[in-house]
Amino acid sequence: MTDVTNASRTQLMNLNSLNWDKDILKEFDIPASVLPKIASSAEVYGKAILGPIKDVAIAGDLGDQQAALFGQACFKPGEAKNTYGTGCFMLMNTGEKIVPSRHGLLTTLGYKIGNNPAAYALEGSIAVTGALVQWVRDNLGIIKNSSEIEPLARTVNDNGGVYFVPAFSGLYAPYWKDSARGVIAGLTRYVNKGHIARAVLEATAFQVREVLDAMEKDSGIELASLRTDGGMVQNDLLMQFQSNMLNKPVVRPVIQETTALGAAYAAGLATGFLKDTDELVANWAEDHRWNPSMEEDERALLYHFWKKAVNRTFDWAE
Repeated sequence: MTDVTNASRTQLMNLNSLNWDKDILKEFDIPASVLPKIASSAEVYGKAILGPIKDVAIAGDLGDQQAALFGQACFKPGEAKNTYGTGCFMLMNTGEKIVPSRHGLLTTLGYKIGNNPAAYALEGSIAVTGALVQWVRDNLGIIKNSSEIEPLARTVNDNGGVYFVPAFSGLYAPYWKDSARGVIAGLTRYVNKGHIARAVLEATAFQVREVLDAMEKDSGIELASLRTDGGMVQNDLLMQFQSNMLNKPVVRPVIQETTALGAAYAAGLATGFLKDTDELVANWAEDHRWNPSMEEDERALLYHFWKKAVNRTFDWAE
């Protein structure tokens, strides 16, 4: 058995019927009999039969990023979360409406609670964000620990004109260019390792801005704020710059392990331990909020040069 969100990740499930797509199965010569039954994300699938959890209900099943969306209590259309890890994954709830992407995003299942209608989502995936900090640490040796990137970046007031596009394995959303390769642009003799460190952090915020712009175009919904989770949300400099680039509040929740929390929430709803999603919304609590503090002219100029740097990465691999 699997749930609709995990089934959608196989690309074999029909988003409308929520069943395995017969035409796609035929195309790939996959017999339906080898595939699991598709269930909702929150229902009692069975009970444990052994050990200390004997008779405990197995009741919550969500894909990784959908679980984080659920844990962030993004239950209304237009609410979105972004997970900052080695890569970044942004999901926006589009409600019961399937929104085909025309701007390089993925249309996917958000969640399905019991017999209720399914909620859909738009997703934007970024390949390299936190992994870029690790690369600077391991490959360049500029820092010894990942936590040193923020203090180093704070030794300078700006990026010194440097832009780092980490297209190590191509570009993901919204470009999907596998022939792109990484570029450090804008180098002068003035630049030092503090500027490089700042450009490394800013690369994450710029990439997230590109995905959010695509989401707003696809959905027709202007995001009010962005809920964040993942390891990089402890970086205050990055989060403030993210808010500045989006020109929107960026919010970190009290409980930042939102993937595990979302799965627990789904199980709680399925077993009656939790009443409804309103209870989950009430349980969500804000830890910190960053508000934009950058003039529009400066934001537009920085983003202009970022786009210019991105263009330099295109079609490098032949």
